[in-house]
Amino acid sequence: MAAGTMSDAERVQSVRRRAHAQVAVDGSDALLGEQRFFDEFTKDRPSLAERLEAGRTLRKSVPRSAHSAYAPDPQRPDPVAVLIEQNKTRIQALVPIRNARMLVSPFSFLRGAAAIMARDLWHTPSTGLLVAACGDMHVSNFGLFGSAERNLVFAINDFDEVHPGPWEWDLKRLAASIALVATSLGGNRRDAETSVRRAVEIYRQRIARYAQMAYLETWYDCIDERSVLAVLPPALRRGAEENMDKARAKGRLQSLDRLTEEVGGEHRIIEDIPLIVREEHLESGVPLKEALEVMLRTYVASLPEDRRRLFSRYRIVDAARKTVGVGSVGTGCWVILLQGLDSEDPLFLQAKQATQSVLAPFTPTPLHFKNQGQRVVVGQRLTQGSPDIFLGWGNVDGTDFYVRQLADMKGGVKFTDGDRSALAGLPEYCGLCGWALALAHAKSGDPAMIAGYCGKSSALDEAIAKFAMAYMEQTELDHAALVEAARKGRISVSQPE
Repeated sequence: MAAGTMSDAERVQSVRRRAHAQVAVDGSDALLGEQRFFDEFTKDRPSLAERLEAGRTLRKSVPRSAHSAYAPDPQRPDPVAVLIEQNKTRIQALVPIRNARMLVSPFSFLRGAAAIMARDLWHTPSTGLLVAACGDMHVSNFGLFGSAERNLVFAINDFDEVHPGPWEWDLKRLAASIALVATSLGGNRRDAETSVRRAVEIYRQRIARYAQMAYLETWYDCIDERSVLAVLPPALRRGAEENMDKARAKGRLQSLDRLTEEVGGEHRIIEDIPLIVREEHLESGVPLKEALEVMLRTYVASLPEDRRRLFSRYRIVDAARKTVGVGSVGTGCWVILLQGLDSEDPLFLQAKQATQSVLAPFTPTPLHFKNQGQRVVVGQRLTQGSPDIFLGWGNVDGTDFYVRQLADMKGGVKFTDGDRSALAGLPEYCGLCGWALALAHAKSGDPAMIAGYCGKSSALDEAIAKFAMAYMEQTELDHAALVEAARKGRISVSQPE
């Protein structure tokens, strides 16, 4: 077919192929030959106008209104059975805690049900435009953290499930979580829809802005303190400033006071059984000291040379297993206390097990990483901007993991069931989440094609709001099924924490 008679689909595919050099993020395509590798960086790129038009063209095959649809697949598996199957690979003593946390509310259930929703999203319409999708996007997966420059930044803060995937999946999961939070606060459907539409509206506006920005401008962009305060109404700024002050105070020394006690002249991590436990062996039976040595060797090998030099100045003082989150409960997670100059110079690291992303079975893009921890770290570096200087990965006894600092200038918003006072500020907070998601997608995907598809009208906002309300109802049914499973003794549940 001649170039002038290309179909819409062929034109879109042509723009996508030409938009960037066809090289893998791990450099594996370099093995295909020096000349081809060089040619990828000399070929023409499509113009901004071409990419925007390619995005608009996608509306013909996937109308924006199509994103309103959600109907459970006739072959949809029992959600409780999915969770029980997942739990078989978890630390069995912690499974009752995971179940208990998911039982708290439909929103808590959603947080632990990323695998269930990934399959559901697989059956929804998609443009085929891929980004580094978070995979576990929800309204509590955003927060403040300290950048490498020691500034506070608002961004996505959990990347355990990051994987190439459709941008719509992140936006739809975020929208569903917003609807659940709004109703848990005591709001009605109108409150929920208003907050969802605000998140999608800001996502559209920001992705359109990133489409116009130079690539390096986008790469260096971040949502700093001033940016956060500038978009919030005056009534919400005081609360935001207080949260920022708390995040700044959450440094290494506060963690030392909160997590440790002095024993024999040295700090030791305080046990809080079964949530924080000082173990002598891993679940596999490997002695902890032996496992830490292997962990250190593989982790240090993943660090750049300058970080290795810095890290080598510290010595290990103590380590303990720690239970975190909702969906992560039962996976391996360790807190390691290291000491630098003296006992008042601590470094807390978290080594967390990394397994295959819940998105992997449902996406067409294979990854060449041999270590799932590397997948998490690369995804975070690609989308978050100015991440933790100690991010790294490794393997112990066949288990992949990634490492990051624990509680380093971190903060976020906590939602309390029935707290109607939080409803007034929810739309603007959700708008911030939409902005942060747009920035992550702009860094890892093609913002111009996404912006061209999203457009300037509220068509996508309305469609995603309808999806969110439908999936909220699905999640309420799934949560009710888990409640019934607990009542019948099908699952074990720990006592309330």
